[in-house]
Amino acid sequence: MKLATLEDGTRDGQLAIVSRDLKTAQLADGIAPTLQRALDDWSFIAPQLDEIYEQLNSGRAPRAFEFDPERCMAPLPRAYQWADGSAYVNHVELVRKARNAEMPDSFWHDPLMYQGASDDFIGPTDDIVLGSEEWGIDFEGEVAVITDDVTMSVTPADAGSHIKLLMLVNDVSLRNLIPAELAKGFGFFQSKPASSFSPVAVTPDELGDAWLDGKVHLPLRASWNGALVGQPNAGVDMVFNFPQLIAHLTKTRNARAGSIIGSGTVSNKDASKGYTCIAEKRCLETIAEGTAKTPFMKFGDTIRIEMLDAGGKSIFGAINQQVVQSVMKKTRH
Repeated sequence: MKLATLEDGTRDGQLAIVSRDLKTAQLADGIAPTLQRALDDWSFIAPQLDEIYEQLNSGRAPRAFEFDPERCMAPLPRAYQWADGSAYVNHVELVRKARNAEMPDSFWHDPLMYQGASDDFIGPTDDIVLGSEEWGIDFEGEVAVITDDVTMSVTPADAGSHIKLLMLVNDVSLRNLIPAELAKGFGFFQSKPASSFSPVAVTPDELGDAWLDGKVHLPLRASWNGALVGQPNAGVDMVFNFPQLIAHLTKTRNARAGSIIGSGTVSNKDASKGYTCIAEKRCLETIAEGTAKTPFMKFGDTIRIEMLDAGGKSIFGAINQQVVQSVMKKTRH
């Protein structure tokens, strides 16, 4: 099943069911007004949504209309929790190697994770609005899951059953703000502006054989200014799978329905697969040549993040955004 949230003038938008080919949709009014409402009572509401989904796929949906990703908000425009991991330890290793820092052995056994802002996600085609190019604007292509209620201290063996939906993420990072923030010892804050998500969230069964061992075994494609710069396989070199990330998150707390857990930047050891964030490319340049040459994003740059199935069809729809400069509003005295 594929679900989207359409703009309707409210904070949380309107839940819609989207056909498998991403061509048609139908509102879920009468079943669940929002995705959060559906997640709150998933076992009861999901079968009703799935019935409409099957009607859409067979051309029998009574109130179907053309699906337009431009109308989409993030599937969850605001969420109770956004916890982003760093499951592709190769990415972390490259970053540390580029600055001649040792890689703690614990990073291979204990996941890195931070809690990001979840009150103001942006849609898949919304502009990335920022104040300065000097901040080091970077995209980050990731996969994320949405859970139902998860109890504290869940085991990895049981955590997988709590994964209800998957999405793609552009976890925008401001690289030149990160060092000073991390030096304070409290983690990311200003260096992590609003994240954006794919037009649709999908149930794991939509991935077929590509959903295996809590990982998505498909390439994640990143195109910067129209040029494909990376297509690493999200199922390769993922040291911690999603059930393990969920277990890490809930070691000392519950996670409520609508919690989003990110994979971190998708990264393969095989450098020929390219990159899904500029920082990784710059690290490789620094390691090989002593200095980074690839610049970060400029105003006017575009980024497209997408995942295709084995037949070349888009699964989640595309995150397709442009970086633009914010306009400072004058204050009336």
